[in-house]
Amino acid sequence: MTPVQKREARTYYRTIWISDVHLGTRGCKAEYLLDFLRHTDSDSLYLVGDIVDGWRLRKSWFWPQSHNDVVQKLLRKARKGTRLIYVPGNHDEFLREYTGRHFGGLEVVQDIIHVTADGKRLLVIHGDAFDGVVKYARWLALLGDWAYTLALATNHWYNLARRRLGFPYWSLSAFLKEKVKNAVKFIDNYEDAVTAEARRRGVDGVVCGHIHKAQLREMNGIIYCNDGDWVESCTALVEHMDGRLELLHWAEKRALSMLEAA
Repeated sequence: MTPVQKREARTYYRTIWISDVHLGTRGCKAEYLLDFLRHTDSDSLYLVGDIVDGWRLRKSWFWPQSHNDVVQKLLRKARKGTRLIYVPGNHDEFLREYTGRHFGGLEVVQDIIHVTADGKRLLVIHGDAFDGVVKYARWLALLGDWAYTLALATNHWYNLARRRLGFPYWSLSAFLKEKVKNAVKFIDNYEDAVTAEARRRGVDGVVCGHIHKAQLREMNGIIYCNDGDWVESCTALVEHMDGRLELLHWAEKRALSMLEAA
């Protein structure tokens, strides 16, 4: 198989989870997501919140063709038989008014329990309800959103220069999260909170997004799965046909295939 043929191969999964795409923002890596959607198929595809960034679109309209292509690609998958489930987040909270409804093959739910092929029960939530800043200090969340947007803009130009020099993608905002003590503490508290909710609900694990930090690990007997995002890490959580869970780091895969094809 040639490198080009290898790159064009399509992989079938039982389930795919993606979140925090933030369509409508300049930081959205829509091209990476389109590449992912073209090379994967699944029985079920969960959209785990913040797919569309209503906060940013209310301030200024930004909707390039690639963002429209993502929406069309998702709806096309639904028409072809993929079960498409949308769990709204805080940035697309306007969709929470339509919980329980179906739109052209798209199901909108507040949260849902997914049962894997090997019988694990996973609670699927966006996770903003367990973020004290979003829940109790919305003004601070909006200020943080502004700072985050600035970091993403800086990240965009930095990576443009890296690409021209032949270096792979690198996330400034993800690096800052790892280095800032309070951010690390916030992430730890968030993970503890969502796993506690999974335990309270009597399930085996939880799939969430919101904090833009992909993770797959066991925490005190609960499987914690954060599918990451498509503005920094370009990650997705997938379930193989036997029930095995895996995090895919698509930006890394894409960079590798580009080097192979060069």
